[in-house]
Amino acid sequence: MTHPDRDHLTRFLLPRAGVRGVHVHLDATWQAIASSDDYPPMVRAMLGESAAASALFTGHTKVDGRLSVQLRGTAGLRTLFAECTAAGTLRGIARVADGAGDIAGLHAIGEDALLAITIENPGIGDREPVRYQSLVSLDAPDLSAAFEAYFVQSEQLPTRLLLAADSDAAVGLMLQKLPGDSVADVDGWDRASALFATLRAGELLETGVAELLHRLFHEEDPQIVGGRPLEFACSCSRGRVEAMLASLGRVEAEAALADGVASVRCEFCGQAYTFDTAGIHAIFTEDRRPMDAPPRLQ
Repeated sequence: MTHPDRDHLTRFLLPRAGVRGVHVHLDATWQAIASSDDYPPMVRAMLGESAAASALFTGHTKVDGRLSVQLRGTAGLRTLFAECTAAGTLRGIARVADGAGDIAGLHAIGEDALLAITIENPGIGDREPVRYQSLVSLDAPDLSAAFEAYFVQSEQLPTRLLLAADSDAAVGLMLQKLPGDSVADVDGWDRASALFATLRAGELLETGVAELLHRLFHEEDPQIVGGRPLEFACSCSRGRVEAMLASLGRVEAEAALADGVASVRCEFCGQAYTFDTAGIHAIFTEDRRPMDAPPRLQ
């Protein structure tokens, strides 16, 4: 089925119920993210769900820079990272331990695993970027439930969230009770939440946003109030790679030269950056403005 909302974020209201929502559909964007590696099925699904979540959360959160969802474990799944920028660009990656095989689910990634939501906004003037990070509990059966619990606990906002991903698409739908809502219909949230509970992952993947809102909430007078396109893009650059090599120090950077050439490949997009001996030498002899490092779990 062709969706007019593919690779798109849509914000909507259920005015009668006093509820706001966000819908995200990733198509070519998700396929570009997934193409970076041959992931085990469950890891691929979690990466797709995380990519959809990173975009969903920018729908109601003020993000001037970037928002990322990051998971680190000590068992089979070592790293999972998905990011959406204020410009609507996404990237993501996962890393699995050698010989780990498939991952059974969120409960099987290690007892000391960390899941974090990080917002990085640019600093004013010459100031450093401003970073906000929140840790998410991993005692839930899946990512959808984990993020639901996070919003209830950290923002005191009743929230319903469903994420789904397959080989073609990654999709997410989120409802939240309007902050400070004084709508006369005091049962509005309970009614919207009950309707949301009837939604299944397959239906979310197969149905466009307009049809989905009508099918679930037609009695709540759903109104689409905004949106924006989404696309895959990577923030890597030659300057960032040079800054990374500079951080290693001259001895280690020169040790990376093999047959007179050092090659660094971006894990997100596959772009290769090559440096000869003169290029490595220039990194440590020219004045360079520091580059912001890519977001990382801290």
